[in-house]
Parts: sequence; C-alpha cells; structure tokens
Amino acid sequence: MDYSLTPDQESVRDAIQRICAGFDDDYWLERDSTGDFPEDFYRAIADGGWLGIAMPEQYGGADMGATEAALMMHAVAKSSGAMSAASAIHINIFGPHPIVVFGTDEQKQNWLPDLIQGKSKCCFGVTEPDAGLNTTSIKTRADRTATGYVINGKKIWTSTAQVADKIMLLVRTTPKEKCKRTTDGMTLFYTDLNSDYCDVRRIPKMGRAAVDSNEVFIDGLPVPAEDRIGEEGKGFKYLLHSLNPERILIGAEAIGIGQNALHRATEYAKDREVFDRPIGQNQSIQHPLAQSWMELEAAFLMTMKAASLYDNGAPCGVEANAAKYLAAEAGFQSCTRAVMTHGGMGYAKEFHVERLMREVMILRIAPVSPQLILCNIAEKALNLPKSY
Repeated sequence: MDYSLTPDQESVRDAIQRICAGFDDDYWLERDSTGDFPEDFYRAIADGGWLGIAMPEQYGGADMGATEAALMMHAVAKSSGAMSAASAIHINIFGPHPIVVFGTDEQKQNWLPDLIQGKSKCCFGVTEPDAGLNTTSIKTRADRTATGYVINGKKIWTSTAQVADKIMLLVRTTPKEKCKRTTDGMTLFYTDLNSDYCDVRRIPKMGRAAVDSNEVFIDGLPVPAEDRIGEEGKGFKYLLHSLNPERILIGAEAIGIGQNALHRATEYAKDREVFDRPIGQNQSIQHPLAQSWMELEAAFLMTMKAASLYDNGAPCGVEANAAKYLAAEAGFQSCTRAVMTHGGMGYAKEFHVERLMREVMILRIAPVSPQLILCNIAEKALNLPKSY
C-alpha cells in the first residue's frame, strides 16, 4: 500500500499553501476581532479555480476526487486561517454535490459555473432549532403553487448567510406522519436567498467570528419549480450523497488545525526557558505533544482511507464517520495541549493558540455529534442493535 502523494496531489497541496501564505496570523486575528468575512481570501481561492476542485470540468471545475479536496482543505486549515479560512470556502467544495449528481443539465449550467468562479455564494439550510440532529423532524415546509412552491419555516446554524445570495434548502413537502418512511417527503431546493422573505439574524458565538452563523426565518418565500433538485419527496436521499465527503473534509480540517496548534506548541516549548532549561526538555511537556502527533497522524490515515474508498465508489460511511470522530478529538486535544504548553500566554490572543482551540471546538460538535457517530459505528461496524 502506497502512502505517498501523487505528483498531482502534491501540486494541489503546494498551490493551496502558496495562496494561504499570503494571509498571515495578523490578517486572521483582525478578522477574528472585527467579524468581517475574509472576502479577499475567498477571492484568491476562487481566482485560482479551487472552489470547483470536485466539480465537473465542463462547468469550469477540476473534476478531482474527495482525496484531493481533503488535501486542499487540510492545507487551508493548517494555515494561519484555521477554521475561519476553511469555513469561508467549505460549502463550495461538496455542498453543491446534489446539483452535480441529481440536477438537470440546465440547472448545472445555470448554477455551477457561478459557484466555481466565486460569483455566487451558497449557504446551507438544513438544521432547525427544534429538530436538531433528527433531520426527519424538520418543520419548514414547501406548499405547491401554480408556478412552483412557497416556503415557510426557520433554519439555524446557517453559515455564510450574511454574504450568500443562494441557499440550498431541505424542506418538507409531505408531512412526516403521512409518509411511509420518515426519510420520505422531504425535498431539496437551490434558490435565491431573497431578503424580502428571509430574515437572516447573526448568532454571536465563541469562535470563527469571520464566518457568520445565522438563524434564517423564512416567511412566504416563492420558489419556482425549476429550483427543485430532482424529484419531490426525495431530498433527504439526495442530501446523503454529500454527507460522507463532508465528513471527510471536516476530518481533514480538524487535523490541519491540530497540526497547526502542535507546531506552535512545539516551537514554544523549544524556545521558552524556565529554571534554566527549555520547557520542552520536560517529559510533562514532551509526552502530551508526542501523543498529539500520533493521534493526528492516525486520524489522517483514516481520513485518507475514507477518501480513497469514496473515490473508488466503495461504501465508506463507517470510515467517513470514524475519520470525522478521530480527527475532531485529536484536533481538539492538540489545541488544548497547545494552550497548556504556552501556560498563561496560551490565553493571550497574540500567540493564536486560543483562537485555534475556539475554532476546533466546532468540529467536535458539528455537523454530527461524537455520540451519534459512536452510535453509527456500534450499529454499522459492530452490528449491535440500534440504540436511538
């Protein structure tokens, strides 16, 4: 088994690293302080053609796989930008995948080139405040009209809605109680985020201030029939096609942030002297950092395995979930250890590790909780009874 990168994969990594090098610690610290979207970073990635890394060539994409996309997002998250940089572009990578797989030729032509070129920004409207992880219990509904649909409801934790002009919406077109299966009756739309009908309210939060998170209140949003992706009632099935690659990318991002933090902690441990010796000479400092190196490397291997399975058309749900879990835990531990290695200065913004710790927390929580992943592994990998 060959663990080395191909020349094309190395080219992807190196090109992304060159772009990210133009946006240093000070740039991202300022964005964290002001909460301003990193538009110039987003533009640099778009101008390089990287927003379409996993989209078809005929629409301007690179038509690469989950492996290359994961390497790209790993490089982004490992840079000074960490999760703020990754989240600024994350939705573009596999978020539009239902359009690629289930959209009509006309929809692909109308939507994908603008996404790839960065002319259009998309946000994702799936999570709801009452349903949480129980997606089948969403209440946002689309009712038929003469020309299409009208949508009413609310979404939460919708990232980039302050800057997006499009939204991918999962809604109910048939009430849950009238469906044979709870996953039936949901429909996927890609439509304009029209401020006349959508009230977008920013959520103040712990970290990643540069990329907004929002509640979206939808009141009578008219949606033409041509903005529906695929068949009515099959939206949940379509959405699943982007979930495994999303978990793979999340895993790669968590590892990148963890390695960023580990590098900072290691350099600090070499330079910082207490009692006439570098603190990195003490096993109480060395051992936790060495443990993080092993955990991050192991998580990276699982992430690459999941990506390889996906790219080869093999089942990868268990591996993608495991990659997300292992990477998020390893990344969080690495950031926590980095703060502790810095001691009191780890709490200071000038050393950036506190920012990394705040941002990596997102990846432990979302888009699926560690507990639900453990339930999935128990059921799918160990063949234990479903527990929820």
